[in-house]
Amino acid sequence: MSEKQNMSAIQHLEELRRRIIITLAFFIVFLLVAFLYVQDIYHFLVRDLPFKLALLGPTDILVVYLTIATVMAIAATLPFAASQLWLFVKPALTQKERQIALAYIPALFLLFLGGMSFGYFILFPLVLKFLMSLSDEMFATFFTTEKYFRFLLHITLPFGFLFEMPTVVMFLTSLGLINPHRLQKVRKYAYFLLIIVSIVITPPDFLSDVLVTIPLLLLYEVSITLSKIVYRKKFQVKENTSHSF
Repeated sequence: MSEKQNMSAIQHLEELRRRIIITLAFFIVFLLVAFLYVQDIYHFLVRDLPFKLALLGPTDILVVYLTIATVMAIAATLPFAASQLWLFVKPALTQKERQIALAYIPALFLLFLGGMSFGYFILFPLVLKFLMSLSDEMFATFFTTEKYFRFLLHITLPFGFLFEMPTVVMFLTSLGLINPHRLQKVRKYAYFLLIIVSIVITPPDFLSDVLVTIPLLLLYEVSITLSKIVYRKKFQVKENTSHSF
């Protein structure tokens, strides 16, 4: 019996390794493609800047290009990584759970892009404008390319992952792992955790913290509402099934 369990564990590890290798292959391909077009992406990102970005060393621009290409590759790889994860857990799921899991893969990708877009088009300009206004023309504006893009990623990239909160909550509710009542009970702890996250991922100023915290708290409330909808539908299906018998 233990020998069969060991064989099964080895097979699972081999399958997991294969899925990870496939995901990494997708990532490398997208990374190479993104690097081919990285200058165009760079010019798009800096097109509206009212100042020139500076370089402090010959390798700075290479670091920035690699960073941009990596973020683009992560975004492009996300749906493929989700599909590989689904294929890995598929044998352990029922037919209904497979359909549920498969339906959430496109949503993960779209919400990641939505979070990145929110951070880049809405939050980032507000934070940058506020921070620049603090100088009140007393200082000359001087941004290095590396620090500027690091600041940009600190604002945008976390929102790509945090915007997936509603989808993850709906998925876990569909599987019965969580429910809206439990989410409501831990609301104050979740709020505290989200405030800590917002402080960590934003620059050290009060406005940035507020501008990030409010959307995160709204996302949590949206997640509870969506969890209620999924939970209610799931309960109705159970009731209909029991009545049919």
